[in-house]
Amino acid sequence: LSISNKYGSKLLRKLADQNLLIHIKQGIWSLKEASPLIWMDYITAPMPSYISLQTALYYHGMISQIPSVIYGVSVGRTNKHIAASTTLSIHHIHENLFSDFSVIDTSMHQRIVMATPEKALFDFFYLKSTKNKWFHSLPELEIPQNFNWKLLEELSGKITNKSRQQMVLNMINKYKTV
Repeated sequence: LSISNKYGSKLLRKLADQNLLIHIKQGIWSLKEASPLIWMDYITAPMPSYISLQTALYYHGMISQIPSVIYGVSVGRTNKHIAASTTLSIHHIHENLFSDFSVIDTSMHQRIVMATPEKALFDFFYLKSTKNKWFHSLPELEIPQNFNWKLLEELSGKITNKSRQQMVLNMINKYKTV
C-alpha cells in the first residue's frame, strides 16, 4: 500500500477495533471469519507445524469430546499461545517424526495442515511420556475400520530413545486389542 509500518499497524488496529480482524501475534493478523486452525502455521513460523493430538483426533471423528485447546506439533519449541481467547498448544517433536499430515483447503481458501488419524494417535502416544502429563489419558476413542496400525508401528521404529519407543509400542498394542 506504500504506507509506513507504523501507519499500517494503526489501520490494522482500527480494523480489529471494528471487530473485522484479530491480532494473532506481532505482525500477524487474521480475518475474523478465518478458522483458528490456520493460525498454527503462523504461530510457529519459520518452523513448520501441523494440527495433531486431540484436535486432529476430534477432526477425524475418533473422539467426540471437543478439545478446548488447539493442539499442534512442530519441530520448533514447545509453546503455548493465546490469541482472541483461543489457546494454541504447540508441542515439540523430533524432525525424523515430522510426517504423515495433509493440507486441507477450506471453503474460504484457508490452508490447514492436519495430521492423519494414525499420526495424531501416534503423536499422543509419543508425547504421553513427557514430564508435564498433558497427555495422560484419552477420552473414549473410536478407531475407524480403515485405521492403519502398521503405520504406527513403522513410526515407532523411528524413535531413537529405546524406552520411549517401547512405551509407544506398548500403547499401540494396548489400543490395538481394545
